[in-house]
Amino acid sequence: MTAPRWQRRFRAPLIGMPEWARDRPDRCSYVSNASGTFELYTWDRSTGVHTQATQRPTGTGIGSLTPDGEELWWFDDIRGNEKGVWRTQPFGGAPGDELPATALSPGYPTGFDFAGGGRAAVGLAADGRHRIFVVAPGEEPLLMHEHGEGSGVAGWSRDGSLLAYNHAEHGDNRNRALRVVTADGATVADLWDGEGLGLVSYGWSPVGGDQRLLIAHERRASRHPAVWSPTTGEVLDITIELDGELLDVDWYPEAAAVLVATIARGRGHLFRHELASGQTIPLETGGGMLIGARVRPDGELWWAGSTAGSPLAVHCGDEILRPPGDPAPKGVDYEDILVDGPGGPVHGFLALPPGEGPFPTVFRVHGGPAGVDADAFTPGVQAWVDHGYSVVLVNYRGSTGYGKAWQDAIVGKPGYRELEDLAAVRAHVVEIGVADPSRLILYGGSWGGYLTLLGVGTQPDLWSLGIAAVPLASLRDHYYEQGEILQAYWRSLFGGTPETLGKDLDDIDPIAHVARIQVPVFVLVGDNDPRCPLDQVLTYVKALEAAGVTYELYRYDAGHGSMVTEELINQMALTLDFAARHLATTSPISDE
Repeated sequence: MTAPRWQRRFRAPLIGMPEWARDRPDRCSYVSNASGTFELYTWDRSTGVHTQATQRPTGTGIGSLTPDGEELWWFDDIRGNEKGVWRTQPFGGAPGDELPATALSPGYPTGFDFAGGGRAAVGLAADGRHRIFVVAPGEEPLLMHEHGEGSGVAGWSRDGSLLAYNHAEHGDNRNRALRVVTADGATVADLWDGEGLGLVSYGWSPVGGDQRLLIAHERRASRHPAVWSPTTGEVLDITIELDGELLDVDWYPEAAAVLVATIARGRGHLFRHELASGQTIPLETGGGMLIGARVRPDGELWWAGSTAGSPLAVHCGDEILRPPGDPAPKGVDYEDILVDGPGGPVHGFLALPPGEGPFPTVFRVHGGPAGVDADAFTPGVQAWVDHGYSVVLVNYRGSTGYGKAWQDAIVGKPGYRELEDLAAVRAHVVEIGVADPSRLILYGGSWGGYLTLLGVGTQPDLWSLGIAAVPLASLRDHYYEQGEILQAYWRSLFGGTPETLGKDLDDIDPIAHVARIQVPVFVLVGDNDPRCPLDQVLTYVKALEAAGVTYELYRYDAGHGSMVTEELINQMALTLDFAARHLATTSPISDE
């Protein structure tokens, strides 16, 4: 018997955006779920051989090839808890071929990059400290940076003489500075634009002897690209009028042009920008959202993306890299919505089932908070549509892609402004006859899970159900139970620690509003989640029970979300069942 269409979308094999070895680009690596779990694969383009490199119970997602293409490095954590060590294995090696890559103690990864000759820069956070090391075969690790605030490896220059990294020594982990040091740790240059303005590194020039670094700054209303020469201090702004906001920048091989990726209203766009002439050439991608775009050493453009209705495709020049197995069934396309909100126009999307509304409706709230809902293929959204629900996606204040002021609007006291935007869109979709006001589900994961729990507690008359996956549930407990990287970000977003915030934190803490909840709540959490840890969720669940709130709890053996296909299907099925039982919704629409 053929599985339902919504399950086939989850099971369809996917291939992520490939990376290649810098000095041997015929050797590539990528992430795929072809085995039923997202794992790392190697791909030899010269022979066409694809090899599964890793096999772990909860999946593997972080890895890269050394510049010579001889080794694959990958990060090994404990059942999805994100704290672990680096492993290495030969290119083309199978699971079980790995060895320790460094002698460093376990930590949370904060970036890594290779300098050639076996040297690597490795960032790790552990024990309340953020460190960057240089490691090399037969040598003791060299500590390059250590601080209580966050940092991350940005990359080596082409000749391996300079290392760039980001840091938050000034105390703002949302808006970091950049530093460039020599291979032995001596500072060459610092770059910081001041309070509230962040800098991001996108990589050194690929030309030997060219010590320029592609960066992005926030001196305008949104992020813009520039070229920084640390040895001279010169910062050359790349003058390009962006429709939307910068997503990514990459060098073309001769370093005379850059590839610019932007996001505008939840859709990605690509451009080639000539540095000398200032000419900007749009590149065709077919619409939808991008998950990656890079220029290969021969100048060939590779990119990956999807639309709401069409699954992810990886474009390797003129060819599409296709995974084995049957492709995912297509889904419905999205409709744009734009609603007047209390902080300005709120953009989002609607996914509609066949027939006439009003429909039972799911507000599927994205995480982040600096995430974004995009015109991209999402099996979870299409599963709701297959079961007769309309789905509303809202890019509330805090979302990326709508300018810095929109993204920073929630800093200091998050929670309520996002919920104000959700309420405005809720009123709109009810008014136009899309949403049935008696069957409205607030459903989100991570930060979206936080907004879900806060929403059902502070907007009890607006929602019929709350479904929160891996949420921030009890903010005081959450701060102390999460890992070092997220603690640093938490301080910058919330404006302090639970001690310094005091009673002001209660206003935006879901657990403080449990007594006001009037609807059933379903909570899903990973046992090994370092971002939204289990214990703070269990504390919240005990409060639900004490308040007499109808609730269900589901725990699974992974971290901040599962990488196992059948577990994802199981969670979706449980969620659909919870909604059907409490809202008396109908059976799934025919797969015909």
